[in-house]
Amino acid sequence: MKYLSTRGGMPPKSFTEILLGGLATDGGLTIAEAYPKFGKEELAAMRGMGYRELAFEVIRRFADDIPAADLKAIVDKTYTAAVFRNDEITPVKTLEPGLHILELSNGPTLAFKDVAMQLLGNLFEYALARDNAEINILGATSGDTGSAAEYAMRGKRGIKVFMLSPLGKMSPFQTAQMYSLQDPNIFNIAVKGVFDDCQDIVKAVSNDLDFKARHKIGAVNSINWARVTAQVVYYFKAYFAVTKNNDEEVSFSVPSGNFGNVCAGHIARQMGLPIKKLIVATNENDVLDEFFRTGAYRPRPETHHTSSPSMDISKASNFERFVYDLVGRDPAIVKELWQQVDGGGSFDLAKTPYFAQVGKFGMVSGVSSHADRLATIRKVYEQYGVMLDTHTADGFKVGLEHREAGVPLICLETALAAKFDETIRAALGREPERPADLVGIEDLPQRFEVMDSDVEAVKRFVVAHSA
Repeated sequence: MKYLSTRGGMPPKSFTEILLGGLATDGGLTIAEAYPKFGKEELAAMRGMGYRELAFEVIRRFADDIPAADLKAIVDKTYTAAVFRNDEITPVKTLEPGLHILELSNGPTLAFKDVAMQLLGNLFEYALARDNAEINILGATSGDTGSAAEYAMRGKRGIKVFMLSPLGKMSPFQTAQMYSLQDPNIFNIAVKGVFDDCQDIVKAVSNDLDFKARHKIGAVNSINWARVTAQVVYYFKAYFAVTKNNDEEVSFSVPSGNFGNVCAGHIARQMGLPIKKLIVATNENDVLDEFFRTGAYRPRPETHHTSSPSMDISKASNFERFVYDLVGRDPAIVKELWQQVDGGGSFDLAKTPYFAQVGKFGMVSGVSSHADRLATIRKVYEQYGVMLDTHTADGFKVGLEHREAGVPLICLETALAAKFDETIRAALGREPERPADLVGIEDLPQRFEVMDSDVEAVKRFVVAHSA
């Protein structure tokens, strides 16, 4: 399996050659030259598999330059009950016949990002050890991405993580999740400023190509192909859990900001999984919904801050992979479209033959507001006794709008409600539940460095503590 760039300017590379990187060398996104296909017999054989076996069957099609025995060992090490609190890894909860929630939040940081990030941590460690190499990961977070990356990379040989976060701007729970880690390869830098200041520092360091090369600076972000590959697995797992045979179709509702999670569903569908609809649910930042309704992709100059903050994104990074498929995998078209986007503009496919193909890919969309998510959280708790987080509530609300009789609807959970206690209190008038091992996490000793919003200060810190 070789990987190309959506913009056509990168020579074909193997899975491990693109593993540690984010963007392709030409600024595009890496993507498989063709999607592996599963026929009826293969799907029938996969139906009875447990999560680890299923993950190996899917991922080995993409990572075929890793010896099978090595890949199987990595997968088996990653997906355990000890890490994910459940041997099913991503169990399905049935609320009523034909209506289900796919639990993706059983990992260490209670967010769906753990499912892919835990695999990425083990893949990174394997690749670095094989080449006797080291990497310094520099990132910025407002809470969730940072903790998922840190918990995945803690204790890994050859990896150090430097995570910037805004001092005093995260919830006490999110802060404790990160700052209480005592692993010597994890460094939390609390920046006197807001999240945008943290992100600006990371961009400035990344743009210093000499510093980046000398100090082996790497990134862990949502456009990493290995993360998307790992997410494909749970679509197969959920499909087999709610159907009796492979002639049935299901629909998935996916809360979406960066388009990574639903992009994995798109890939699963292209691989032959019988998915009828992929329902893209946005919050007030409705850039994706506007595209699927009108054909216009217009990143906004400002992002609304909402009560489902992980979806507060106005430029969906992974969307470029879907558009690549939508325009017939023509990199020249993608390059032209994203030149407009990267220049601060937009594009409109409404009057092109490409937009008419959206339905062929099963994509539909909708929007959820703060009032909608409060009402959905109340409704689901009263009706089913299940407490949704704010992002999952967005997906549930939009999913119900597109629900069809006779087609099972699976709503993807993105986090546990415990991470968003303020909104849960507003919706339900009570504290959210949390796993027993995370009770009192805020009381643990915390280890972090406080810094001004200063690029050079962060560089000096990385140099002093780097691999």
